[in-house]
Amino acid sequence: MNRICLLAILIICVGRFTEGASRPAVVNIGAMFAVSTINGGVSKIAIKAAEEDVNADPSILSGTKFSVSIHDSNYSGFLSIIGALKYMESDTVAIIGPQTSVMAHIISHLANELHVPLLSFTALDPTLTSLQYPYFLQTAPNDQFQMNAIGDIVSYFGWKEVVALFTDDDQSRNGVTALGDKLAEKTHKISYKAVLPPDPTATRDQVKNELVKIQIMESRVIVLHTFSRTGLLVFDVAKELGMMESEYVWIATSWLSTVLDSKSPLPQKTKDSIQGVLTLRPHTPDSQRKRAFISRWKKLSNGTIGLNPYGLYAYDTVWIIAHAVNLLLDQGGTISFSKHTSIPRYGGGIMNLSALSIFDGGQQLLENILQTNTTGLTGPLAFHSDRSPVNPSYDIINIMENGYQQVGYWYNNSGLSVVPPKTPSNWSSSNQHLGVVVWPGGTTKKPRGWVFPNNGKQLRIGVPNRVGYRAFVSRQNGTDVVKGYCIDIFLAAIKLLPYALPHRFELFGDGHKNPSYDELVNMVASGKFDAAVGDIAIVANRTKTVDFSQPYIESGLVVVAPLRRSNSRAWAFMQPFSPLMWGITAAFFLIVGSVLWILEHRINDEFRGPPRKQIGTILWFSFSTMFFAHRENTVSLLGRMVLIIWLFIVLIINSSYTASLTSMLTIQQLSSPITGIDTLISSTEPIGFQVGSFAQNYLIEELNIPNSRLVPLGSPEEYARALKNKTVAAVVDEGPYIELFLSDNCMFSIRGPEFTKSGWGFAFPRDSPLAIDMSTAILTLSENGELQQIHEKWLSKKTCASQTSDDVSDQLQLQSFWGLFLICGTACVIALVIHFSLAFRQYLRRSPEDDHQSDLEPSGHGSTSYGTTATRRLTFLSFIDEKKDQSKDNKSKRKRKEIASSNRNGKEDESRDASTSKRVQMNNSEILHNPDNETWLTR
Repeated sequence: MNRICLLAILIICVGRFTEGASRPAVVNIGAMFAVSTINGGVSKIAIKAAEEDVNADPSILSGTKFSVSIHDSNYSGFLSIIGALKYMESDTVAIIGPQTSVMAHIISHLANELHVPLLSFTALDPTLTSLQYPYFLQTAPNDQFQMNAIGDIVSYFGWKEVVALFTDDDQSRNGVTALGDKLAEKTHKISYKAVLPPDPTATRDQVKNELVKIQIMESRVIVLHTFSRTGLLVFDVAKELGMMESEYVWIATSWLSTVLDSKSPLPQKTKDSIQGVLTLRPHTPDSQRKRAFISRWKKLSNGTIGLNPYGLYAYDTVWIIAHAVNLLLDQGGTISFSKHTSIPRYGGGIMNLSALSIFDGGQQLLENILQTNTTGLTGPLAFHSDRSPVNPSYDIINIMENGYQQVGYWYNNSGLSVVPPKTPSNWSSSNQHLGVVVWPGGTTKKPRGWVFPNNGKQLRIGVPNRVGYRAFVSRQNGTDVVKGYCIDIFLAAIKLLPYALPHRFELFGDGHKNPSYDELVNMVASGKFDAAVGDIAIVANRTKTVDFSQPYIESGLVVVAPLRRSNSRAWAFMQPFSPLMWGITAAFFLIVGSVLWILEHRINDEFRGPPRKQIGTILWFSFSTMFFAHRENTVSLLGRMVLIIWLFIVLIINSSYTASLTSMLTIQQLSSPITGIDTLISSTEPIGFQVGSFAQNYLIEELNIPNSRLVPLGSPEEYARALKNKTVAAVVDEGPYIELFLSDNCMFSIRGPEFTKSGWGFAFPRDSPLAIDMSTAILTLSENGELQQIHEKWLSKKTCASQTSDDVSDQLQLQSFWGLFLICGTACVIALVIHFSLAFRQYLRRSPEDDHQSDLEPSGHGSTSYGTTATRRLTFLSFIDEKKDQSKDNKSKRKRKEIASSNRNGKEDESRDASTSKRVQMNNSEILHNPDNETWLTR
């Protein structure tokens, strides 16, 4: 038994000895920073504090010492490479750093080759992707997120253009590229990129030269993406140049917030130079651990430097590596290195390249780092599939005279808010909001974000020096004063701008002929003019070089031709109605006549007689109603109703016909063989065009009209002279010109519709903010009616009555009268239904005596004998055809009443009738035997 116990104790001791032997005594971690920088100094203190905390925590690494050595690169790329090689010679399992993205691009190649994970929270170049550098990992949000935040800020305040001022290194350059992409998504842009030498080599003169360039530009929104030393120098020079006053907007990236957090209190000169600036700071949520570390910081730093968010990221990065190494050892991994077989062995010197070896557990350690899921001082410590940290967010800081205030937050994919980002669910991109910002100059009014170039000097506005159509724009009495329709609209629009617009008009052209408007637009594009005002058509080729305001008048190409007095035609009286209208009208004359004959035939002698006579009556009555000259009277109520409706319709048709025919025989006597652009193209007639307009290029390039057919015309007098002399058969030009021309020349007319649609607008250089503001002002003029008032002042004149369309379009169509015909047809149908219903009822109620009497009566036509008709039975058609006898109807009605009355008398009447019958028989017997009655009987 004792032997068994001793054996068990021996096994346990051996197990513990073996376990201890599998874990290394020390795990070496390297770190590279320029310790003299703000982030470098803060990171050194935070990393050492994290090292102590890891080694003091018994729950991690199980007694293995976690050793972090820091290498000072001192702003030198060469020293950074030396430090990386030194670490990789000494069995280092991971490296924290480098501090700059320039070195990260270089050292990442070494990390890839030797499988040593490289973790950085300050090298935040967004182009350091995992595809190219699989062993490089950013433990803080890279500059892509920071630039997204700036893009949302610019969009929130409505600024269209920004100037990017940055140092010429990989991180700043690629960060500005990311900003440009973000702005482009929101239809904004970077108008100018000002480049400074890499930090900290920029001199005061170099900074001043770039700021002077920015000062003469339009945009006043400046994004400064650099590092602390260069950034503070930029603000100092900007203050000296007066660029920290009102109307300027400065947005600094997170470098400025690190200065505020770590270099407090700032010198008064620095405070004065950064008032009104917006800056970003990585957001780290409040927690118990964070507050404890902040209270501990003063002791750790001895009060030499303040804590900033990158110090918190440095602390968490050490813990991320510690957890990953601990997991590696728990998984049975070992800290071992293998020689790199492809490296030749170099001997001698300080560096021993042959000592570089591959970390065997590097891949597993990297995977453990990416699987990190814990909580640190900066909040949740985890990575997305693209290796970016979870929940990237920023505080938006506004620097004021007595410190700074937080005006809002930015959260990835959710935008801006005044509340802290507790969870992604409480953010909404549709509810963007920031607090009150104090801008440079001490104002809370949002800056416009741009000014006129050349330090607000007067804008040079090109105005065409026209020869004809001076109502649009003209030079006054040989002076440089200009006036006209276009000028009045421009002056009215600038009064609505929220700022002053210093300007002066400069005439373009020699005054002897109209200038080329394409040349005027090109001068705006080239910068010789700051804008162009006049009758400038907005067409496609011009919009490629300049921006136009909202059109203030519609325009387009039309065809104008001389009108010739047409000869009267023999069948001109047929033109007022279309053929279908004539046909339907004639049919209704016959229909109405036939209906009235049916309704009047039984009771009206004027509608009876032989068939020939009745047909003539129908035709005569039908067409005589056209002149209200019908002689036949209508007796029936239904006939009168139909006739009244028909006479009303005839009145309307007659009036319409008279008016249309009168118009055609007077006004429409003026006509032209040119009916539109199609007939003009197919003809061989010369075509005139307005000198200086786009019409010439359009006719040649789009319609393929030979240049030999085109005749340049300038003034209205040239138009009229060419047309009257028949030198030009048709003139093509823009609508507003023709409006003035036709008001004074009534023998010419627009033929056909406009075949192009455009408008007139003011021309500005590409991407000029003034184009948008002027468009808004023009829309305001249109809404308040002032645009129409200016139009009436300069352009509204009485037009000629001859400026109408073709004759065919004035014909009256069936569509204009179908409602009347429908009413008439409905009335006829209803009247016939009622008429035949009553007649059929009378036919069913006729008595046998009526049939017998009908047989005895001679025919109405007098063509049949008594013997023939005696055997014929009355049919419904013959009943309808015969004349209705009113007296017989009355007699029949009285007889039916007597029969009904006798039936009600009963038996008393029967006895009385019997006695009466007896007396009658006696009287008859006496009469028969009386000789005096012989003569009556014989008769």
